[in-house]
Amino acid sequence: MAVEYKDYYKLLGVERSASAEQISRAYKKLARQYHPDLNPGNKQAEEKFKEINEAYEVLKDPEKRKLYDQLGPNWQHGQNFQGAPGFENMHFSFNGQGFDGAGFSDFFETLFGGARTTRGGRNNSGFGADPFGGFSARVRRGRDVEAELSLSLEDVARGGRRSVTVQTGSGPKTLEVNVPAGIREGAKLRLAGQGEAAPGGSAGDLFLRVRYLPHPVFRVDGDNLQSDVWLAPWEAVLGARVPVQTLDGEVELNIPAGTSSGRKFRLRGKGLGVVARGDLLVRVMIRVPEELTVNERDLWVRLSESSTFSARQSRS
Repeated sequence: MAVEYKDYYKLLGVERSASAEQISRAYKKLARQYHPDLNPGNKQAEEKFKEINEAYEVLKDPEKRKLYDQLGPNWQHGQNFQGAPGFENMHFSFNGQGFDGAGFSDFFETLFGGARTTRGGRNNSGFGADPFGGFSARVRRGRDVEAELSLSLEDVARGGRRSVTVQTGSGPKTLEVNVPAGIREGAKLRLAGQGEAAPGGSAGDLFLRVRYLPHPVFRVDGDNLQSDVWLAPWEAVLGARVPVQTLDGEVELNIPAGTSSGRKFRLRGKGLGVVARGDLLVRVMIRVPEELTVNERDLWVRLSESSTFSARQSRS
């Protein structure tokens, strides 16, 4: 199967003459844009995030970048990077993260995954010192584990460190995890090395998938929240100042005179969000008394007989 050449400079949107600082800035900008935590469930963003990470792993390293630049689009005619016989199924690690072909593209694996390294930083491929000293042979890596992290909306808004207990093969384990304020439901938090252990190898990772707990007051709509405020009929007609609950505490909402049921009021910055918080949309609901005294009923009857208002007449 043919392996397609990847233009790492184009993936990061920089010139081939770009400095290390320019490459770093471009990577950070794209990483923020396509990070899985900010794009939960978006497969295209996830693939883009993998591509820019792969490009940065090469271009940030002077030795890898030099070799990549030397070979360029004609890399297939440069050297045979298939690896020594017997190492086709070797796993590699980079910065402590294991890869078995799924983390990087076939192009990356073919170009950089063939050198067999030893603990001394030398390789057995016949090319002298290994230019990719960040790679080390790994025989086995434990399985990654996924668990659910249930959070109240108040915890989501505040963020911060939380304790979570997960079940492992050796029993329950309690861990500390840092939750970014405003994290989206469905996002995953990675705890490196907290997955299943492998005999004679390293442990896999633990991924915590965020789930919002049901809230008695608020409904979630992306970064916005929605809630209802109940008014007596005379409050809606005459206007009032009523208390409204937010994730940050209670505030007073000014209800103008003549407010109909269903009208929404926006409280800016009272929602959720990682970079900037969304809004709280408060919907007015009118509640009528179920039981009336004789005097109250008489007043409602007199009002109905004297009023010219028609609820079913369309507004112009």
